[in-house]
Amino acid sequence: MQDVSDRFVQVARLEDLAPGTALDVVAGGLEIALVRDEAGGVHALEDRCSHDEIALSDGDVEGCTIECWKHGSQFDLNTGRPLQLPAVRPVRVLPVRIDEAAGTIHVDLAGDASHP
Repeated sequence: MQDVSDRFVQVARLEDLAPGTALDVVAGGLEIALVRDEAGGVHALEDRCSHDEIALSDGDVEGCTIECWKHGSQFDLNTGRPLQLPAVRPVRVLPVRIDEAAGTIHVDLAGDASHP
């Protein structure tokens, strides 16, 4: 049986992601919006707005949400649920681990943290 920790891959360094910002990363062929909320928490979502296939990593981070720049849909960073129309479908949220000693961010590409 595969250890779950084996599924986590390094996608960025913590120093590359300031609070209140998002970063576009690609790992395992998956485009990921890596987001650091204003409180410093790190989140990973599939980098596509469920309304119009726009990169969420280009959006604005406020509190624990990210807003798509094109039509204003907002998504909860913890659940991926849309909080503002026109989006009505959630986006996938990936599990994240931080290696404090190494200062690195790791994401489980096979996981789904959308429904905690």
